[in-house]
Amino acid sequence: MNIVLQFILVFGLSFFQFVGPEPSDLGIHNAELSPCDSPAHCARANWQVAEPVAAVQALQPLLELMPRTNLVVQTDGYLHATVRSALFGFVDDLEIYADPIRGFVQARSVSRLGDSDLGVNAKRLADVKLLLQGVTG
Repeated sequence: MNIVLQFILVFGLSFFQFVGPEPSDLGIHNAELSPCDSPAHCARANWQVAEPVAAVQALQPLLELMPRTNLVVQTDGYLHATVRSALFGFVDDLEIYADPIRGFVQARSVSRLGDSDLGVNAKRLADVKLLLQGVTG
Protein backbone atom coordinates (compact mmCIF):
# COMPACT_ATOMS: atom_id res chain seq x y z
CA MET A 1 0.00 0.00 0.00
CA ASN A 2 1.51 3.33 -0.87
CA ILE A 3 2.18 5.99 1.72
CA VAL A 4 -0.59 8.34 0.54
CA LEU A 5 -3.22 5.64 0.83
CA GLN A 6 -1.94 4.66 4.29
CA PHE A 7 -2.12 8.29 5.41
CA ILE A 8 -5.67 8.67 4.07
CA LEU A 9 -6.73 5.46 5.82
CA VAL A 10 -5.22 6.46 9.18
CA PHE A 11 -6.48 10.04 8.89
CA GLY A 12 -9.96 8.85 7.94
CA LEU A 13 -10.15 6.34 10.78
CA SER A 14 -9.07 9.00 13.27
CA PHE A 15 -12.48 10.64 12.86
CA PHE A 16 -14.18 7.59 14.32
CA GLN A 17 -14.38 7.27 18.06
CA PHE A 18 -14.22 3.72 19.37
CA VAL A 19 -16.06 4.04 22.67
CA GLY A 20 -17.44 0.59 23.50
CA PRO A 21 -19.79 -0.22 26.37
CA GLU A 22 -18.97 0.81 29.92
CA PRO A 23 -17.70 -2.20 31.87
CA SER A 24 -20.33 -3.65 34.20
CA ASP A 25 -17.78 -4.33 36.94
CA LEU A 26 -16.80 -0.71 37.62
CA GLY A 27 -16.99 0.52 41.19
CA ILE A 28 -16.25 -0.88 44.60
CA HIS A 29 -17.23 -4.49 45.33
CA ASN A 30 -16.60 -5.97 48.79
CA ALA A 31 -14.30 -3.05 49.69
CA GLU A 32 -12.13 -3.30 46.58
CA LEU A 33 -11.96 -2.69 42.86
CA SER A 34 -12.70 -5.57 40.53
CA PRO A 35 -9.84 -7.84 39.51
CA CYS A 36 -8.59 -7.86 35.92
CA ASP A 37 -10.09 -10.63 33.80
CA SER A 38 -7.08 -10.49 31.50
CA PRO A 39 -3.74 -8.71 31.83
CA ALA A 40 -3.78 -8.23 28.05
CA HIS A 41 -6.22 -5.30 28.33
CA CYS A 42 -6.28 -4.44 32.03
CA ALA A 43 -3.89 -3.42 34.78
CA ARG A 44 -4.47 -3.28 38.54
CA ALA A 45 -2.29 -2.19 41.45
CA ASN A 46 -2.37 -1.58 45.21
CA TRP A 47 -0.07 1.08 46.65
CA GLN A 48 0.58 1.33 50.39
CA VAL A 49 0.10 4.89 51.70
CA ALA A 50 -0.33 6.42 55.14
CA GLU A 51 -3.55 8.32 54.36
CA PRO A 52 -5.39 6.71 51.42
CA VAL A 53 -8.40 9.07 51.41
CA ALA A 54 -6.21 12.19 51.49
CA ALA A 55 -4.00 10.70 48.76
CA VAL A 56 -6.97 10.09 46.44
CA GLN A 57 -8.28 13.60 47.12
CA ALA A 58 -4.86 15.02 46.21
CA LEU A 59 -4.72 12.88 43.04
CA GLN A 60 -8.05 14.12 41.72
CA PRO A 61 -6.93 17.50 40.29
CA LEU A 62 -3.80 15.90 38.84
CA LEU A 63 -5.81 13.22 37.05
CA GLU A 64 -7.99 15.92 35.53
CA LEU A 65 -4.85 17.43 33.99
CA MET A 66 -3.90 14.19 32.25
CA PRO A 67 -4.43 14.43 28.47
CA ARG A 68 -7.78 13.22 27.10
CA THR A 69 -9.01 12.35 30.62
CA ASN A 70 -12.55 13.03 31.76
CA LEU A 71 -13.54 12.58 35.41
CA VAL A 72 -16.88 10.74 35.43
CA VAL A 73 -17.47 9.92 39.11
CA GLN A 74 -15.93 11.54 42.15
CA THR A 75 -17.01 10.46 45.60
CA ASP A 76 -15.19 10.37 48.91
CA GLY A 77 -12.33 7.98 48.27
CA TYR A 78 -13.33 6.84 44.75
CA LEU A 79 -12.60 8.26 41.32
CA HIS A 80 -13.68 6.96 37.92
CA ALA A 81 -12.32 8.61 34.78
CA THR A 82 -12.40 7.78 31.11
CA VAL A 83 -9.26 8.22 29.04
CA ARG A 84 -9.29 8.40 25.22
CA SER A 85 -6.40 7.27 23.08
CA ALA A 86 -4.82 10.02 21.01
CA LEU A 87 -5.21 8.57 17.53
CA PHE A 88 -8.41 6.57 17.34
CA GLY A 89 -10.23 7.68 20.49
CA PHE A 90 -10.41 4.24 22.12
CA VAL A 91 -11.87 4.65 25.61
CA ASP A 92 -10.30 3.13 28.72
CA ASP A 93 -11.72 3.29 32.24
CA LEU A 94 -9.46 4.38 35.11
CA GLU A 95 -10.55 3.78 38.70
CA ILE A 96 -8.86 4.90 41.90
CA TYR A 97 -10.09 3.79 45.32
CA ALA A 98 -8.91 4.72 48.81
CA ASP A 99 -8.87 1.64 51.02
CA PRO A 100 -8.37 3.06 54.54
CA ILE A 101 -8.83 -0.31 56.26
CA ARG A 102 -5.79 -1.85 54.57
CA GLY A 103 -3.91 1.43 54.00
CA PHE A 104 -3.89 1.14 50.20
CA VAL A 105 -4.75 3.19 47.21
CA GLN A 106 -6.15 0.72 44.70
CA ALA A 107 -5.99 1.48 40.98
CA ARG A 108 -7.39 -0.23 37.91
CA SER A 109 -7.24 0.72 34.24
CA VAL A 110 -9.15 -1.36 31.69
CA SER A 111 -9.76 -1.10 27.95
CA ARG A 112 -13.35 -1.21 26.77
CA LEU A 113 -12.54 -2.71 23.37
CA GLY A 114 -10.00 -5.12 21.97
CA ASP A 115 -7.98 -8.08 23.14
CA SER A 116 -4.75 -6.21 23.83
CA ASP A 117 -3.93 -2.72 25.02
CA LEU A 118 -0.24 -2.91 24.01
CA GLY A 119 0.73 -2.03 27.58
CA VAL A 120 -1.18 1.27 27.68
CA ASN A 121 -3.08 0.49 30.90
CA ALA A 122 0.05 -0.64 32.76
CA LYS A 123 1.84 2.52 31.59
CA ARG A 124 -1.08 4.64 32.77
CA LEU A 125 -0.93 3.06 36.24
CA ALA A 126 2.84 3.66 36.34
CA ASP A 127 2.14 7.33 35.60
CA VAL A 128 -0.54 7.48 38.31
CA LYS A 129 1.88 5.87 40.76
CA LEU A 130 4.40 8.65 40.07
CA LEU A 131 1.67 11.24 40.69
CA LEU A 132 0.75 9.46 43.92
CA GLN A 133 4.36 9.46 45.08
CA GLY A 134 4.43 13.19 44.39
CA VAL A 135 1.42 13.90 46.58
CA THR A 136 2.32 11.51 49.41
CA GLY A 137 6.04 12.22 49.59
